[in-house]
Amino acid sequence: MKIIDKLVKQVGLLLALALLSGCATSSPSKSSCCGCAADPAKVSARPFEAKPAHPYFAKFQLKKAPVYGTSYLKPGDRLAICGDSITEQKMYSRILETYLTVALPELNISVRQYGWGGETASGFLARMTNDCLRFKPTVATTCYGMNDHRYRAYEPEIGRLYREQSTAIVEAFKSAGVRVVQGSPGCVGKNPNWSQDKKATMEDLNLNLAELRGIGIEIAQSEQVRFADVFWPMLQAGWLAQNRYQTNYAIAGGDGVHPGWAGHLVMAYAFLRGLGVPGDIGTFTVDLKAKKATVSPGHDLVSFDAGQLKITSHRYPFCAAGDIGRDDQIRSGMSLVPFNREFNRLLLVVKNGKARSYRVTWGGESRIFSAQQLAQGVNLAEEFAVNPFSEAFVKVDAAVKAKQDFETVQIKQKFHGADGKADLEATVERTEKERLPLAEAVKAALVPVTHTIGIEPQ
Repeated sequence: MKIIDKLVKQVGLLLALALLSGCATSSPSKSSCCGCAADPAKVSARPFEAKPAHPYFAKFQLKKAPVYGTSYLKPGDRLAICGDSITEQKMYSRILETYLTVALPELNISVRQYGWGGETASGFLARMTNDCLRFKPTVATTCYGMNDHRYRAYEPEIGRLYREQSTAIVEAFKSAGVRVVQGSPGCVGKNPNWSQDKKATMEDLNLNLAELRGIGIEIAQSEQVRFADVFWPMLQAGWLAQNRYQTNYAIAGGDGVHPGWAGHLVMAYAFLRGLGVPGDIGTFTVDLKAKKATVSPGHDLVSFDAGQLKITSHRYPFCAAGDIGRDDQIRSGMSLVPFNREFNRLLLVVKNGKARSYRVTWGGESRIFSAQQLAQGVNLAEEFAVNPFSEAFVKVDAAVKAKQDFETVQIKQKFHGADGKADLEATVERTEKERLPLAEAVKAALVPVTHTIGIEPQ
């Protein structure tokens, strides 16, 4: 029986790998299984999400989430990232802003985060005019439900209130001309110590959050806005990571609610899907027979000679190194969802190679690829965790962190503190002057990167 149980577990894991990671090994074209080529708001004919064949998922019967094939973003957009303490961690929000800054600089998108610990949808609804709409966002993401689900088994009243308040948020945004991405809550890893229902199991809580996810889909469809499925990718990725890496891997964080960097990467992945981001960072094409090279927009070809391709890039890939087996590492999250395949494609294509394989050197790292792999295209962002963009990327990310840290102070301590109570409009004006150089520093940190790719036959 132990052998049979072991085989069942292995089969379940293999199925999960196929469901969660299969698209990461498919062609980088936009007709992938991830739905990148789907029409806007298209929903599969299959009414429910596919799931791993494992008892862990037995009770989850989730409505199929919509997928999007067009970008929701427009040049000059002002993005508001709204949510509770998970948003106030300033982790997935930071990933999103840094990504949009380096990967899509031509859109010139500005970002503000509005995370507030302990908040429910009704709490944000009460403050959104004062804190958010005054800055005239053009697009907004929401991520509520964690506190709304009350850390207990689902009850109809929980769903009714979440639907009512979340719909009111969407309608208020729409009335102000804001395009909305209605995000689902994430998952939990255990019943947290602040829960008042100690008898509720982790499964009880996640089934409750799954109900709110379904309500979110219905709101997005009825209000004709977009939906970001945070819950389902996180739940599956967490289970997969525990099987692949270690039993104490916590996708939802040590307290069961607040994720580390791996969980926040999965959250950012979900919102990028909701935003319909195209994901093409760039393509570098080399024809060894013709001794010519071309590069896609956002990059300038400096030279190509004797297998040395020199490029100046104005767009960066998202860079993250670290141990893929640790839940506090962004790179680990990248191994659990097809982030690089869908949103971080920096391709090197080498045609007409006569050798069987080639050594590709980029920065201080080298990898060997077959001629066939190179002809199909190698994703440099996935293969080279440390690369010539890494140093410049860190500077942009640090500037984003400084700005987002101030935004929490601006809203929570200033607007809602003694300064705001004494004279709110003067406080807004003064703090905006403090924020401006921080926002300018983000843009200034994005500088062209000149780098060389060596291609040597083996």
